[in-house]
Amino acid sequence: METTFYLEQLSKCVRCGSCKAFCPTYNDDFTEAMGARGRLALLWGLSSGKLLASPALNDRVFSCTLCGICSGQCPAGLDIKELFYHGRSILRKTDKKRRVLRFLTSFITKRPKLSLQLLGMTQNIVFPYLFKKGFLPFKPDLPEYHLKEKLKVYTVTKKKGRVAIFTGCTINFLLPHLMESLTHVLHRLGYEVIFPVGEVCCGVPLRSLGLDKIAKELAKKNLELFNRLNVEAVISLCPTCTLAIKYEYPNLIGEGIEKAIDVSQFLIDKLDPAQFQLTPSHMKSALFHDPCHLKYGLGIKKEPRAILENIGVDLQKTDGGHCCGFAGTFSFSYRELSQNLLKKCLLDYSQVESDMIVTACPGCMIQLSKDNAHKPVVHLIEVVEEAMLLHT
Repeated sequence: METTFYLEQLSKCVRCGSCKAFCPTYNDDFTEAMGARGRLALLWGLSSGKLLASPALNDRVFSCTLCGICSGQCPAGLDIKELFYHGRSILRKTDKKRRVLRFLTSFITKRPKLSLQLLGMTQNIVFPYLFKKGFLPFKPDLPEYHLKEKLKVYTVTKKKGRVAIFTGCTINFLLPHLMESLTHVLHRLGYEVIFPVGEVCCGVPLRSLGLDKIAKELAKKNLELFNRLNVEAVISLCPTCTLAIKYEYPNLIGEGIEKAIDVSQFLIDKLDPAQFQLTPSHMKSALFHDPCHLKYGLGIKKEPRAILENIGVDLQKTDGGHCCGFAGTFSFSYRELSQNLLKKCLLDYSQVESDMIVTACPGCMIQLSKDNAHKPVVHLIEVVEEAMLLHT
């Protein structure tokens, strides 16, 4: 984002406060600087020379979850999240609090295979220690395998179409079973599935820490890789990844992966309720948790619920509109605030009678499972796969 355009956009904020109405961090701490309007004012003061970068200013700008709900509330049409990305890039050099987190995030995204090997050898020692000391918001449980080691093509006998998968880091390294579920579902529907070699991080963790330069390098690699594939769609189980590669890449590098699509949008018109319903004996009640980037970024709310109801899930009424507090690197820097948001979310969900919580984001799955011993948390694709298997 050019400096002139950045200043021009900041100056368009009329300080109406509409962006504060549903801001999760403002609703936890009712101070002006913990809402989008306050953060925009701080960035304007910084950029116009009226304010200097300081630990306090940095802390407020980086405390946003980047959920994106504020942009949809802005009468001036500002892309507030994009302004925060740029502001963090400016503040990166003065922000010492997240210096170690920047180094680790940069190292892991650039060298994922080496990082996984090192973490795998030390996880039983390092993870419990870091979690006990409060440096980790959750204890990662690394699987014995991950998906993106080499090119994989899963063919089918009667092919209806051909799709590529954008796996994403969280699923690749922490929850690879979700991608196996997606592959099974797509196979049953007659789709050839491609896992292309060379996929890298979508760049969101880096941008959230102000590392736009590295994020651009990775974005260009993903764009070149996926845009040259002859596929019907590029499907992702992570709405953050979908939002980034399709809608945020144009701001970052001038072009996005146009065929990128969330799994719920891809499946909504391809699942025959009569063919893939849960049996009465396996009927389950559930509530659906809306991931912020799915609901506010991609504008998807009806599709996941329609899929669940069509396959026979007894879906309980809930707005599902609470941020769970994960928000990627936010949960590492603001563990107490992240935990507060999670508690509010689970408190509301505890009032609803249901057998499980269904969501459509791997990060939300990790967060909602932390302090929730009573209800299993599953991904939408797992429920769809179960319905198919039961029908078989």
